[in-house]
Amino acid sequence: MQRRRARQPRQAEQSLSWIRAEREPLEEGAWAVVLQTDRGNIPTRYHPVSGAKTGVVWVGGAGGGLDGPARGLYPEGCRRLQAAGTAGLRLHYRRPNHLEECVLDTLVGVEFLLAEGVERVGLVGHSFGGAVVISAGALSDHVWAVVPMSTQTYGTGLASQVSPRAMLLIHGTADEVLPDSCSRAVFQAAGEPRELRLFPGTRHGLDEAREEVLDLLVRWLPERLGGVGGQ
Repeated sequence: MQRRRARQPRQAEQSLSWIRAEREPLEEGAWAVVLQTDRGNIPTRYHPVSGAKTGVVWVGGAGGGLDGPARGLYPEGCRRLQAAGTAGLRLHYRRPNHLEECVLDTLVGVEFLLAEGVERVGLVGHSFGGAVVISAGALSDHVWAVVPMSTQTYGTGLASQVSPRAMLLIHGTADEVLPDSCSRAVFQAAGEPRELRLFPGTRHGLDEAREEVLDLLVRWLPERLGGVGGQ
């Protein structure tokens, strides 16, 4: 199989080549997919949609993981978007908490969706993952929308370069780990189109606003990706 090379972040010393994908079916509508690279494997959960032209890559915080915050926000978000015609890829980092490596992993996830026929990709990341998706979004021409949730500010230096891609910042006003001033600062640095949604009384994990955040993501992402199911 021909190798695909993820575009290299400016600060990174190495690039990452995707070699192949190993698939195993899970529950209905989802697959365990391991993206094999020249520097280790990236575990994912893939929610395919036949003929989909839009897709979303979901990444976690400093510890990685596949489920995201708010009691499994990511798998539920993937299921809802899948039903509406948008594919999803939940991705666990090879080296959690290593920003440059996690950005490369995310870019490999984008390349995987492109190989599946997706043309327009959205990125969602929580906490540390907010910085990851900002960097990856700025570096990929195939990314149309970026959603940092409860984001940190470290590693968000490319926020101004995400434009003209759309950015939606989500943060709780009661975040006990990273204050909402982090998202406010990124919002000020970002170009248009940009949105900032603050959820009163909501902590870092977004549990208190789970349904509101899900509803927002399932509406906003397809709109910014150019239509549900590529319409």
